Amino acid sequence: MNSWANLGFDLHIELPQGIGIRAALLQTLRDAIDSGLLKPGTRLPPSRTLALDLGVARNTVADCYAELAAAGWLVTRPGSGTVVATLASTHSREVDPSPTRRRLTYSLLPGSPDASAFPRTAWISSARRALTTAPTDAFATTDPRGRVELRNALTTYLSRTRGVRVDPSRIVISASSGHGISLLARALGGTIAVDAFCLHLHRQLLVDEGLLTIPISVDESGTCTDELVSTSAESVLLTPTHQFPLGGPLTPARRATALEWASTTGGVIIEDDYDGEFRYDRKPVGALQGIAPQHVAYLGTVSKTLSPAIRIGWMVLPDRLIEPVLATKGPYERWVSSTDQLTLADFIESGRFDSHIRKMRTSYRRRRDQLVATLAQQVPRVRVAGISAGLHAVIRLPSGTEQSVLAAAQARDLGLEGLSVFRHPDVSSVGGDGIVVGYSTPTQSQYSRTLDVLCEVLQEVSTAIVSSPLAAIYGAFCGHGFSPRTAR
Repeated sequence: MNSWANLGFDLHIELPQGIGIRAALLQTLRDAIDSGLLKPGTRLPPSRTLALDLGVARNTVADCYAELAAAGWLVTRPGSGTVVATLASTHSREVDPSPTRRRLTYSLLPGSPDASAFPRTAWISSARRALTTAPTDAFATTDPRGRVELRNALTTYLSRTRGVRVDPSRIVISASSGHGISLLARALGGTIAVDAFCLHLHRQLLVDEGLLTIPISVDESGTCTDELVSTSAESVLLTPTHQFPLGGPLTPARRATALEWASTTGGVIIEDDYDGEFRYDRKPVGALQGIAPQHVAYLGTVSKTLSPAIRIGWMVLPDRLIEPVLATKGPYERWVSSTDQLTLADFIESGRFDSHIRKMRTSYRRRRDQLVATLAQQVPRVRVAGISAGLHAVIRLPSGTEQSVLAAAQARDLGLEGLSVFRHPDVSSVGGDGIVVGYSTPTQSQYSRTLDVLCEVLQEVSTAIVSSPLAAIYGAFCGHGFSPRTAR
């Protein structure tokens, strides 16, 4: 049996017994290449190094390399050594069976910033300075609260930009907002209220941690927080700055109702401030936590402002939840790289974070405006909602048409998300059709064409309904924002 671990120029080989060394080495290398254990392009160790590791003559290894190169298994490159040939193995060309999201030609899936806009040069500068000045203990076992440098930077930043009332001792660093929700769910337990339409991934995290989720209504004024008093919920998950996915901010009256519920019952409000930095047509809406810090667990992340590839989020916790969350997280930091935390701390303190957010706020506002203008020109009277802030918009559809739109999008290799994905399973589907358009997702060079494809999809579905003999259905469709002009 062969055991392989290909690490740089090290190559561990167990040669089969009962045959000569040269034949055994040839067989072992061929088997490893043919099975895909040695991938095309893998650089093999020099013959002297492998001979020393195996305890055989160097000429034996050199002869095997030469024979395999002559047969097309290996390629010898002067100055670059010996590598596995690109076409040496049919197995190595097989598609990786691991489940991954298919790369789409066009995507308006919500939840991602423009990946091409990541501030690479500025991030590298912060990383270099952070690593140069990092204390020795940054490279040892780290406090589960997170690096103090980042907690100090966040204290100033969150207070200044989001109105959060905080000090470093009440911040716990997480790998993402989803990670923070999981930690809070384990610490809280029991029953939690969630919006009838909310991020399904977060709702599933709560269910996975054993919590019972109770849906409460959502409208253009945000979550109907007056319904909390009639539930058995001990906590509630809200996106008060910009409700996800429908888009409205929680009104002052409903904020007051939620805080009164928490104060009266001792309940906890989990505030997911997922895109609080991006607002366009309104004054900034401060964090709910700033009003009642002992009743609100505040969650933030850089997944929307920078990139989901930077696995850093944070929680600002009421005093009573700090120790339970830390006990759940564990005795040391296992989730977030200390060096990434130090880099983000410098990125914030240097002012680069603010500069990047201001730049992207302008960029995303232009994208939002272009989306609205393109729809108005190509698909008149489409109803677009939730656009005063954030990174997505909602296009409302007449009942029963959502799946047709999604099917038409799939045929054009356009990624779209339907509202039904975000609906709580205990909520009726009547009157809830729509699509959630993530206008921050495409690169700038692809954006215009992606919007054209979206309009083609909407036009196709409206044309199909116009050609239907059911005039009443067409009337309903027009009433929800589709014009007869699209049927030409």
